[in-house]
Amino acid sequence: MGHVRHQEFQVLIKGGAALDLNAVQPKPCKWITDMTWLNIVELSRIQGFGDITNQIPRSEKAWKQWFDKEAPEEEQIPDNYNALLDPFHKLLLIRCWCPDRILAQARKYVADSMGARYIEPVILDLKAMYEEGDKRTPLICLLSMGSDPTSAIEDLAKKSGTECRCISMGQGQEIHARNLLSLFMGSGGWALLQNCHLGLAFMDELFDLMSMVEQVHDNFRLWITTEVHPKFSIGLLQISIKFTNEPPMGIKAGLKRTYNNITQDFLEINTQPQWRPMLYGVSFLHTVVQERRKFGPLGWNIPYEFNLADWSASVQFVQNHLDDMDPKKGVSWITVRYMLGEIQYGGRVTDDFDKRLLVTFAKVWFSESMFQDSFQFYVGYQIPGKLKKIEELRSFINMLPNIDSPEAFGLHPNADITYQSNVARNILDTILNIQPKDSSGGGETRESVVYRMSEDMLSKLPPNYVVFEVRERLKKMGILQPLNIFLKQEIDRMRRVLTVVKKTLSDLRLAIEGTIIMNENLRDALDNIYDAKVPNIWRKISWPSSTIGFWFTELLERNDQFSKWLFDARPNVFWMTGFFNAQGFLTAMRQEVTRAHKGWSLDGVMLTNDVTKWLKEDISSPPQEGVYIHGLYLDGASWDRRTSKLSEPHPKVLFSPMPVVHMFAIQTGPRDPRFYQCPVYKKPNRTDLTFVTTVMLRTTTSPDHWVLRGVAALCDIK
Repeated sequence: MGHVRHQEFQVLIKGGAALDLNAVQPKPCKWITDMTWLNIVELSRIQGFGDITNQIPRSEKAWKQWFDKEAPEEEQIPDNYNALLDPFHKLLLIRCWCPDRILAQARKYVADSMGARYIEPVILDLKAMYEEGDKRTPLICLLSMGSDPTSAIEDLAKKSGTECRCISMGQGQEIHARNLLSLFMGSGGWALLQNCHLGLAFMDELFDLMSMVEQVHDNFRLWITTEVHPKFSIGLLQISIKFTNEPPMGIKAGLKRTYNNITQDFLEINTQPQWRPMLYGVSFLHTVVQERRKFGPLGWNIPYEFNLADWSASVQFVQNHLDDMDPKKGVSWITVRYMLGEIQYGGRVTDDFDKRLLVTFAKVWFSESMFQDSFQFYVGYQIPGKLKKIEELRSFINMLPNIDSPEAFGLHPNADITYQSNVARNILDTILNIQPKDSSGGGETRESVVYRMSEDMLSKLPPNYVVFEVRERLKKMGILQPLNIFLKQEIDRMRRVLTVVKKTLSDLRLAIEGTIIMNENLRDALDNIYDAKVPNIWRKISWPSSTIGFWFTELLERNDQFSKWLFDARPNVFWMTGFFNAQGFLTAMRQEVTRAHKGWSLDGVMLTNDVTKWLKEDISSPPQEGVYIHGLYLDGASWDRRTSKLSEPHPKVLFSPMPVVHMFAIQTGPRDPRFYQCPVYKKPNRTDLTFVTTVMLRTTTSPDHWVLRGVAALCDIK
């Protein structure tokens, strides 16, 4: 790795992921996130950064100003670090402080160490690639969203005067593929096997065929398209030329793709004045629902494969609707919104909150106002309603911005930081996953690092619960009380986790010493602990976490809450993140409230809430009814404690802590439509498995605004 030391490389790919937040120097400033501080503590062990943990509090104002800049890597770093650091060490600093700026600084490092040509975008040249290959070298295209090289390959074959035939792989297509390969290997020609991730079993046979057949025509070429799949034939990948052709991203590129397939005749197929604006509206919606995927859970809880068929069906519906429309009554917007939000695009959507988002897009964009000159999807994105020629429309689309603000998709500008951070994290995780699993080069071996970490975790592990003691304590507390039944279930699960963690760490030490055999689970634990990740055997019985440091800190904090509840007293305020089954906790609370009211039944009450102005420290007694919970964070919005309402987040602040929330139950009735119904999730990945409940939040602006923002409350942001 040239001038990069092993320890420095480990900081680049792992940061402070292995550190325990409670065991390191305390965080000096509130505005620094926990993960950032752990990264900085790890960085301080690198030569040249030894004093950084003391420099930050001494020059806090300068560091905060630098951190708040849009592109910190371009700015002057406090404490004269600009003069002291080369591009790689500057990359380490940026990696620890601003994960969203890693790629920007990495480009500088690559340009400095290897040359500027390695950071220039590569234009796919199929002809040059074809010439580079030969009759025994397959050309494999790794498919990405919206890109298909089929037409380009067929055009190249036509220009070369070569016959090209396609076969789309899937069940029963292997026999046709064998016949085609046999024909073209003998007589010459190009075979294009599409979607080979649907015919994985045939890929190993294909590898043997390419390697074993003695006589192959010089003009034979094998082209393959496939999505990335972990079980794709490694042998075939190794002997092939691999390429990808990612389509341009953004609203402009999406609309250009759509309008390149539209003819002048299609524009004039309907004479109603509403036709062209509504066609553009559907095309804009089509692009936005696809582009929102890149923002992860902020964009869509589940990344749906919206495609041209959805657009075609929607446009066909609009066309039919306008054909049947009574000109006096005009467009039936209720029908249009329902068809777009619930049927055409909504038919693909399986998550209730994603469905709500689609319905909101249809409600906000599709109305009589879209025919007015003043209408804008977002500033700078109008509907060209008066343009009648396809060339004029294409020119209008060409004038759109090349780079879109997240606000054009309904999101806050901070969403771009989330997107950039996700891209950087995926790249670093990929680098980490392909590291060799044998002993580390330079410094400590993998085994000695893991042995030391295992000893450290074992020394901090709390004693396990004794079944008899737990039962006796619960009897005194009232074993049939709903929340005490819930506590028993939680402690049973925590006992299992503590048992497995202790056994894994103890056995791992013995296996490293050579006393016992290293089995598959222990090998997995060794690899993951070294990579600062959670071993699979632990994750299966516990909870997901981004790093082993955060996971182990959470283990201690969860256990602390259960232990105090069992042996001291019921908490005044509960940390909901610390429960295995948060929904069960809220259901037990509903049962408790129902039993306190004569004539109430469990299925006749619903959860509701009140966001207080207090922090956890301000609570000295429990509420008269219900429970206080703390530890929720808002994603996509901020909370104004003065007005007790939702507000826009501050720049670069991705997650905003909420004050204590009072959860209680009332008899079932309609929800107040002026409140934003905010979903609560256990973790940043928003799925049915992590969904807990909804909380009602006050808002000055319309709740639709926060729906488009993708606002949710998270129990855990790590």
